[in-house]
Amino acid sequence: MTEGGTPDQRAVTTVRVALPHQLRVLAGIHGPAEVQVAGNVTLGATLDALEAAYPPLAGTIRDRETRRRRAMIRLFADGADLSDADASTPLPGVVTSGQQPLRLVGAIAGGA
Repeated sequence: MTEGGTPDQRAVTTVRVALPHQLRVLAGIHGPAEVQVAGNVTLGATLDALEAAYPPLAGTIRDRETRRRRAMIRLFADGADLSDADASTPLPGVVTSGQQPLRLVGAIAGGA
């Protein structure tokens, strides 16, 4: 309840998150993850919701203590690389409206 006695009505937005195959297997899902984000739909809030909805993913995308993105995971939304964006960065409208997912991509590394 707010001070005026009215219910606290934080908007809840469903965000689709496209995961690499290995993370889908770990989460036990076959398609994009769908998470409920209350309040401002930021990069950090969406990752928090993803880890809460799929506990096996906790620590795989971000370090459990520092909450920093793991080096081998990249984040994309609406064609923009959000990998180094601050957690408070709002997700684009095409993601919050459900038109496109937030995409997590495993970086490709290797040598000759």
